[in-house]
Amino acid sequence: MRIPSAILVTVAVLLALPAGWGLGVVLAYTIAGPDFGQLPALTVPISIIVAIVFALSPSIAAPTRLTILAAATCFFVLVGLLASH
Repeated sequence: MRIPSAILVTVAVLLALPAGWGLGVVLAYTIAGPDFGQLPALTVPISIIVAIVFALSPSIAAPTRLTILAAATCFFVLVGLLASH
C-alpha cells in the first residue's frame, strides 16, 4: 500500500520549518561569522519560506522532497544537540 502524495507533502511542509530555521542560522553564520547578532531575524524567515516552497514544489517527487527535508532536519537537530554539550 502506497502512502498518498498529499500526506507526504504535508509532512514535508512540517519538516520544512526546522530545516529552514537551521538553514537560516547557518546562512547568518556564513555571512557574518560567530558574532552574527540580529542577522538571523532576516535570514531565518527567508529560509523557512524557501524550504516551504521546496516542500510544495512539484518538480521533484514527493518522497524525494520528504527525504531531503527529513535529512536536513535530522542534521540540524543533531548539530544543535552536539553544540549544546
